[in-house]
Amino acid sequence: MDSIDLKKENDNTEEEVSLTQSCYEWLHTLIISVTLVVLVLTFFFRLVDVDGRSMMDTLHDKDRVVVTNFCYTPDNGDIVVISQGQNLYKPIIKRVIATEGQTLNINFNTGEVSVNGVVLDEPYIKDPTKKQGDAEIPSVIPKGMVFVMGDNRDHSTDSRFSEVGLIPVYNIIGQARIIISPLDRIRIL
Repeated sequence: MDSIDLKKENDNTEEEVSLTQSCYEWLHTLIISVTLVVLVLTFFFRLVDVDGRSMMDTLHDKDRVVVTNFCYTPDNGDIVVISQGQNLYKPIIKRVIATEGQTLNINFNTGEVSVNGVVLDEPYIKDPTKKQGDAEIPSVIPKGMVFVMGDNRDHSTDSRFSEVGLIPVYNIIGQARIIISPLDRIRIL
């Protein structure tokens, strides 16, 4: 074999090694990117579409919201996305009214909601809470549970109804923080 043939063979081998190395680098980058996206979507935020009018006027049907869940603990007044209710097997968006250990009283005649003996100031509701559901409302919220209601109380299936009931904290996906769509509704919640 002459030196020209050896040089061509070496060049071909180097090209193959370079191509293999390049493919490996692309695959490595792709795996890291996919892993980061999965981690961010699992631990930091998700996008959720609003379905229905139970949270009007705060949220509208077809709004898209950013939901965060990193180190999140539900608190009164938070708007949360719930994976499911007692007998409801789809995600819902509601407002936390009372958390574990808090006393809750709803006066369906006046429409007032009281937590720990204090009547809530609820400027976000569409109408007073006069519609009573079929669920038994505990006077004290049990450990690990929250009581939720929609802002559009006359058109909301929430913890007042056995279909949803009290919500275990582990069924809360996260807190809705920002409306990102449609563009004319973009705002922080």
